[in-house]
Amino acid sequence: MTVKIYYTTVTASREVKSQQAEVMRILESKSIQFELIDISQDSSLREEMRAKAGNPTAVPPLMFNGDQYCGDYKMFAEAVEDDAVEKFLKLA
Repeated sequence: MTVKIYYTTVTASREVKSQQAEVMRILESKSIQFELIDISQDSSLREEMRAKAGNPTAVPPLMFNGDQYCGDYKMFAEAVEDDAVEKFLKLA
């Protein structure tokens, strides 16, 4: 399975930009390979992300393992604190 991160390159939110950068930095530091899916390129990708997450108002970054929803930034940050990123991403 591939870890997928739904993110956006077009946002006015400094918080979203910061969260996305932190997710990528942490995954890279742990040598976890991931695929980036930019929802700003096509609105159907945003709808796909929200449908897979089961949340019609979800905002990036959201993490998936294949099509299996892992969680949002808040859940990811908690996994980092607990040193459980691989478990969070369903890699362990």
